[in-house]
This record gives sequence, C-alpha cells and structure tokens, in this order.
Amino acid sequence: MYSSSLKGFVLAVVSSAFIGSSFIIKKKGLQRAGAHGPRASGGGYAYLLEPLWWLGMVTMIVGEVSNFVAYVYAPAVLVTPLGALSIIVSCDFDSAILAHFMLNEKLQRMGMLGCLLCIVGSTIIVLHAPEERSIDSVEEIWELAIQPAFLLYTASVVAVALTLIFYCAPRYGQTNIMVYIGICSIIGSLTVVSIKAIGIAIKLTLEGTDQIVYFQTWIFAMVAVTCIITQLNYLNMALDIFNTAVVSPIYYAMFTSFTILASAIMFQCKQHSIRTLWIHHCVIWNCRIA
Repeated sequence: MYSSSLKGFVLAVVSSAFIGSSFIIKKKGLQRAGAHGPRASGGGYAYLLEPLWWLGMVTMIVGEVSNFVAYVYAPAVLVTPLGALSIIVSCDFDSAILAHFMLNEKLQRMGMLGCLLCIVGSTIIVLHAPEERSIDSVEEIWELAIQPAFLLYTASVVAVALTLIFYCAPRYGQTNIMVYIGICSIIGSLTVVSIKAIGIAIKLTLEGTDQIVYFQTWIFAMVAVTCIITQLNYLNMALDIFNTAVVSPIYYAMFTSFTILASAIMFQCKQHSIRTLWIHHCVIWNCRIA
C-alpha cells in the first residue's frame, strides 16, 4: 500500500509541474488570440487557431494523464490536494521567469508566503492522507456511486452548476471570479470520481479482469468527458478575464475542497477525510488570501 501511494504521490507532483506551466502558456495563448479575434470570455473560440494555446493544452494533457494514473495508485484525498503545488508553478518560484516575461504577473511577499503555505498544506496532506478501501470491480464503485448520500450530493452539484451557468454567469461572470471558478470546481469533483472509476477499470482490465464489458464503465466515461469539457470551457473564460495568480489558487482551493468532500461521501472515509479537508482548507485558503 505504501509503495502504491508513493507512485501516486510522485505522479501527482509531476502532474502539478505540467499543469501549473500550462496555465501560463494557455493564458498567453488566450491573450494573443484575443488581440486578433473574439475573446474566450465573450464566447469566442479564436484561441483554437492559436498554436501557443495548443502548446498549453498539450502540456496540460501530459499533466492530466499523470494525474489520471496517480488516481489509480493513490486515494483521491491524497492526489487532489497535491494539485496545490501547481499554484507555486503557475504563480511563483520555479516559473517566476516564465510568468514575468510571458504574462507580466508578479507576486509580492504575501504571494510568496501563500506559496510556502501551499507546500506546508500539501505536506500535511501527504502525512495524514487516509487509506482508501480496496476496489475489485467497476460494479463495486457503481454501488458506492448510487448510495443515497452520494446521489444527493450529485443532484446538488448539478443544480448549483446549472444555476451558475444559466443565471449567474451571464450576469456576474465578467466581474466576479467566483462564478466561473465555482462552475469548474464543483463540476470537477464529479470529474475526479469518474476518473478514479475509469482508472481502476483500466488497471483491472490490464490485470486480466475485463471491466470494459460493464455498462457502468461507459457511464463513468461519459460523465468524465462531459465534466472535463465543461471545466475547460469555463476555465478558459476565467483565465481570459482574471489574473492567473488569482485564478490558480482559488480554483485549486475550491476544487480540492469539493473533491475531498465527494470522496468522503462516496468512499465512506468520513472521519479521516473531513479532518484532512479542514487542515488543507485552512492552509490553502490562507494562500488565496495571500
């Protein structure tokens, strides 16, 4: 179990480096595309013709693939909070030169303190992450997903997301960063659960227990694709309007909180996960304030 979690930890850290860099590259691509065509924040898709944006997408895909594999080896409550390390990559330290020349976005001393808090929070998560129950089939994950508590959570996520998309976004999306980030974060919690299920299905299939034949695998796949497309769309809008150094920490603080909550409900690791959630919540939201 320790060896498996270590693999997940390493993959999550590598993922954070790529995803953090992709924020900067995609932001620059959106800026270039917006100078010659309709901006993403206005519903335009000129960025699809911008090579720099696609470079950022490739970087993000590499990071997300690493993240995907990490979920196979380690609990979601360990992998997801490590995404906070991408805040450091996209905001300061390792990518300071890149952010300085490409985006002209700088962090002051409080921003540096926020990055330090990200490291502290991620370290605490690694030390206190609970063990996740062993899953032997996609059908077993499906049984967890159709529990009344998780169905209620899913229904709440869909209702809140639809309200944000159809009511709040047209009215407040251009001025309030929490609208677009809120959509990405709350939908993202369902993305993680679906990706976890798909990853386990692939792992079991490669080990000789075919999971592709189950309809539940394809339902999880459809949910994952729908959620990912929604996240990408609204994350592009947020990056097009707001400063990357602001978008990144708020996104990961909210995304992580909802993901740990969803995992705690679905995988029934309430006591450990809620403790981990509050520790990470306090530390990472301090980063947001910084």
